Amino acid sequence: MIKTLAKSIRENKLPSILTLIFIMGEVLIEAVIPFLTADMVNSLTESESNPELIMSTVLKTGGMLVALALLSLACGGIAAITCAKASAGFAKNLRRDMFCRIQRFSFSNIDKFSSTSLVTRLTTDITHVQMSYMMIIRTAIRSPMLLIFSVVMAYTMGGALATSFVVVIPVLIFGLLLISRKAMPAFRRVFKKYDKLNESIEENVRGMRVVKGFSREDYEKQKFASASDGIANDFTKAERIVALNSPIMQFCMYFNTVMILFLGSYLVITSSGLTVNVGHISAMLTYGVQILMSLMMLSMIYVMITMSLESMKRICEVLNEEPNLKNPENPVMDVKDGSIKFQKVSFKYNENAKKFALENIQLSIESGMTVGVIGGTGSSKSSLVQLIPRLYDTTEGEVLVGGVNVKEYDIKTLRDNVAMVLQKNELFSGTIKENLRWGNENATDEEIVEACKLAQADEFVTTFADGYDTYIEQGGTNVSGGQKQRLCIARALLKKPKILILDDSTSAVDTKTDALIRKGFKKYIPQTTKIIIAQRIASVEDADMIIVLDNGKIDNVGKHNELLKNCQIYQEVYEQQTSGGERDE
Repeated sequence: MIKTLAKSIRENKLPSILTLIFIMGEVLIEAVIPFLTADMVNSLTESESNPELIMSTVLKTGGMLVALALLSLACGGIAAITCAKASAGFAKNLRRDMFCRIQRFSFSNIDKFSSTSLVTRLTTDITHVQMSYMMIIRTAIRSPMLLIFSVVMAYTMGGALATSFVVVIPVLIFGLLLISRKAMPAFRRVFKKYDKLNESIEENVRGMRVVKGFSREDYEKQKFASASDGIANDFTKAERIVALNSPIMQFCMYFNTVMILFLGSYLVITSSGLTVNVGHISAMLTYGVQILMSLMMLSMIYVMITMSLESMKRICEVLNEEPNLKNPENPVMDVKDGSIKFQKVSFKYNENAKKFALENIQLSIESGMTVGVIGGTGSSKSSLVQLIPRLYDTTEGEVLVGGVNVKEYDIKTLRDNVAMVLQKNELFSGTIKENLRWGNENATDEEIVEACKLAQADEFVTTFADGYDTYIEQGGTNVSGGQKQRLCIARALLKKPKILILDDSTSAVDTKTDALIRKGFKKYIPQTTKIIIAQRIASVEDADMIIVLDNGKIDNVGKHNELLKNCQIYQEVYEQQTSGGERDE
């Protein structure tokens, strides 16, 4: 896990190393200052009858203390800057590496993680890891070093007086470890609840129209409150336990102070200042505070890192997830034509699934054909066409495009030649032109207009005040469902593909517009293979081939008139639609 995360440090190694160097300088100076202070106190005590010597000692040692304090401040300030740069840079790289990895995922990889979980990992989890990294390269180095230096200096100066730490340090360590151990389970539960909270927010925002349409605002508020309360309760429980750090720390600090003053005073009196003197007591008090504060900080580091371990694991799950779809060693870089063959294809979404989504599919589609796909809900129509651009790989059998197995193509080359308008249309925030150029970033204005005319989108785009420069809100919320579908079809057409797949992507347009779109396809892109998944018979009745799917299997293949004679499923759908008046006469 550490190796995986360390790969994202990259250019931030130098500021990380500089942070360590300046932290070491700061700690060393802080350990020396009490020693000089004690030496000054002892000198003042010894020369109390010589005012000139006292002033000389104060100016000399005081000047050194001021210089060391300023130097310590400079080291600490520089370390803070380099630490911030290193931790923020590490988080930036980590976030970029995760995002790039997600972009390489196949649909099956994405199915493994929910979208809300991925968002949480890219935001909350990375923030926790960033905080941990910042503490590791700064506080996690500073505290142990300060602890070691302070203990060494305390024993060097105080001798027997330093034995008070033998009692205090174990008690503090035991208490802090016990607190951390009790708090960790609550912190771990929080991360999974963050996923549920984000899921509640995402579902509510995306489905706001449905929520308001069914007046379910109160239910959504309760669902959000439940997720939010769960996080608050776990955090409250954890923080309540962690809050015990402070009283334990205060107890140990005051106990140590009393012990040093009591034993120190006794030793000063009994040894007449020969073994321990006032300066030593002063230094011991300072070193005691430094030691206990170091232990306190180490406990907080332990809590933070332990809490972040769950985030680290979740991040590494994404970074270590291998995309199921990979390019072959010597990929084919050219798609000859739009012909498609399914050879004994069976497919299931999960290797552990008991049932195939598609089973024993045998199909041959010539380049330039218009193919309709009809079937009931759950008949795996979308699963069939998703195998063509290799959004998923077949479990058994082969899919050939242009006479070549899709697994032998360069993935980008294959998908550049297969334009797919998915069942769930997505538009992104930006102008209409910017959205359409997702299909071809170099498309001219003339090509954009031509594609929109072909998709029957130009007629409504030109009615907007800004025309093709009209701004589309996130998710395309400021256009209707039918308008969104037509823009998505135009975007796909700009790819000038050899295969065009419309996955129920004209369901929101009227039958007249649907017919005009299909007529435009036949006239302007005759060489492109067109696969149309539809619920309406009218959308596919003039196709060169109609495939009827039933429960993941091909029930029948033929033209409209042929299927009316010998396909019961097709006959039933036709009768239902024509008798209901849905068919456009």
